[in-house]
Amino acid sequence: MTDIYLNEKYVGKIDNPKDFVSLIVKDRREGKVPSTLNVFYNEEFNEVSIDTSKGRARRPLIVVKDSKSLLTKEHIDKIKKDEISWDNLIKDGVIEYLDAAEEENSFVCLEEEDLTNEHTHLEIAPITILGLTTSLVPYANFDAASKLNGGSKNQKHALGMYVSNFLLRMDTDVSLLHTPQKPIVKSFMHDISNYETHPSGQNIVIAEMCYDGYNMEDAIVMSKGSIERGMARSTYFRPYNAEELRYSGGLIDEIGMPDKEIKGYRAEDDYKYLENDGIIYPGARVKSDDVLIGKTSPPRFLGEMEEFSFAANVRRESSIVVKQGEAGVVDMVVVTENGEGNKLVQVRLRDERVPEIGDKFTSRHGQKGVIGLTTNQSDLPFSGGGVTPDILHSPHSIPSRMTVSHMIEILAGKAGALGGRFIDGSTFDAEPEKSLRDTLFESGFRDNGMETMYNGITGERYKVKIYIGNMYYLKLKHMVANKLHARASGRIQLLTRQPIEGRSKGGGLRLGEMEKDCFVAHGASLLLKERFDSDKTIIHICEECGMLAINDLFRNRKYCTRCGDNVTITPIELSYAFKLLLDELKSLAIHPKLMLKSKY
Repeated sequence: MTDIYLNEKYVGKIDNPKDFVSLIVKDRREGKVPSTLNVFYNEEFNEVSIDTSKGRARRPLIVVKDSKSLLTKEHIDKIKKDEISWDNLIKDGVIEYLDAAEEENSFVCLEEEDLTNEHTHLEIAPITILGLTTSLVPYANFDAASKLNGGSKNQKHALGMYVSNFLLRMDTDVSLLHTPQKPIVKSFMHDISNYETHPSGQNIVIAEMCYDGYNMEDAIVMSKGSIERGMARSTYFRPYNAEELRYSGGLIDEIGMPDKEIKGYRAEDDYKYLENDGIIYPGARVKSDDVLIGKTSPPRFLGEMEEFSFAANVRRESSIVVKQGEAGVVDMVVVTENGEGNKLVQVRLRDERVPEIGDKFTSRHGQKGVIGLTTNQSDLPFSGGGVTPDILHSPHSIPSRMTVSHMIEILAGKAGALGGRFIDGSTFDAEPEKSLRDTLFESGFRDNGMETMYNGITGERYKVKIYIGNMYYLKLKHMVANKLHARASGRIQLLTRQPIEGRSKGGGLRLGEMEKDCFVAHGASLLLKERFDSDKTIIHICEECGMLAINDLFRNRKYCTRCGDNVTITPIELSYAFKLLLDELKSLAIHPKLMLKSKY
């Protein structure tokens, strides 16, 4: 007997499971049971699972009977004429949805011509193995799966027109590409997803060649001329918020111009952009640490007695300032209130970002890299027809990654640009390479995408032919302006007295073992003094017992708590973290001794 489970709940037993399963499937196709039901016979455990629960991943497949697809040419003609729809196909049992469990009992064929008697289902199209973003990659069937995955992810964080009402929104940390274009080489999914209403890249001229080592290790060389003409420019938006919070005891934050008497009042110059209501005006150009919204808060900790004293009731400054390392123009100011009815002020900053060394770019095939050099257009190589590439990409990054589709896209982009048409690069169903080569040949170019090129600096002809063409390139959100971080002396941790961590808090830069090796190799080993000086401290040691002594500056007296006054007490320089270790050892009742020896 075989156990039956409905939505993982035991409901009974049956004699012949295979007949039972085929009967349920037949009834589902005839519409006698819901189309959301899936059934699975597990031979190993001799049990049948019927599932109608929510949240299962199910996918549509064409039903196959006697090695023939139930989706006929008549169906397709009727769909084209809008006589029948997808729902009709499901109702007629031509297409059905399977979940992961029922798929185990099925044998799915990829292509109709490969159908045999054993097959139960046929894929609607082989491209259904890809997701929405992955199917946007042109000629994806020529790529390794890992690079296809990478290309899909890269498209997700490329800059573009992410929404059309961006001017009305207060989104955190977003960028907008100024002149996005629709790709020359596209797949049918670009049309289905209406990609041209929210594109996220630009068609550029790319050459596969090295340039004085500036595009080693995935870097790219970019033309200054292209940048000056507006290529890959974007605007970065960042919102700042201030809220009038309410505290216990009827105390409240106040948004307004801070008074000079308050605790922590900044310099006059910091408040220069604020208007009478304490809020900055739109159009002001601000830099790091400029005040955007003036705000004061009640004192932090009030004891019962202090509530009535005047000195303790001095308010403190808590204005919203521009973050470290950021600058821009005030784009929009909104004064409103939040759900609790508290006053809420939002200020949006915008900053134009022009491509610079360190900004990240990628093709749709996972070939990402940062700008290693921006050089004058006059110094870049040019073709016989006078074309100068926008980007020089390293040819060494192609063989090991096997991104053949990257190469085909360059060829297809060139054919599309010369023929004035869009190229269909849909996976498994793209315009064949031969057709692209014919287009190039008819346009008077070599059919293999190569061209004779000349050195822009010397004017000499290169001894080799250079692979050059058009490609859809994406600018990624990882820009060097958002990641740049440097600091002098600044805030430190209370416990170890070492610099705090994190770029946003103005923290220190961690120098590890490898960074130390770099300094030594560069002959800059004296810089390592900085590394040890971050928590330098002077402590006094009793030479008699090796314990920490006391240096009483007020009474100008040095003594040891164990040995008294008549001992030699020596000040020594060491790391505060080590002093902390000594204190922690003492708390474990371990007696650490520092035995001093003269340097000389």
